[in-house]
Amino acid sequence: MADLFSVTAPLTLLAPDGKEVLLAEIYKHPKGLLYFETFWHQQEPHGIGIHLIKGWLEGEGPWKISNHIIKVLACHGTEACLANDFTQWQQYRLSNPTEYPPQPLIDSIAKKLGAETSEKG
Repeated sequence: MADLFSVTAPLTLLAPDGKEVLLAEIYKHPKGLLYFETFWHQQEPHGIGIHLIKGWLEGEGPWKISNHIIKVLACHGTEACLANDFTQWQQYRLSNPTEYPPQPLIDSIAKKLGAETSEKG
């Protein structure tokens, strides 16, 4: 079984309403899965880009939790918009290395929200 929290490739989440987003950070949570969207740290009000999905995580990739589907981002030809979003995210991170919060701070935020930070993905 592929462990979601050890995957290093970019991940996307498809919500039941059809909205698909890139995942910047993911954490195990006692109630399910905590995730941070890309650019979560720039969104107002603070915290709007951080979400908890309650439920049981299932699958080997794609993974499912409460009618949400998490999968590895496909190539540019199949998911061009998301692939473009990922390229923009990578460029932002490379061009602005000090603007994105350091991992210990992100882990601290996740922990305050109840996540299991020792099992961060």
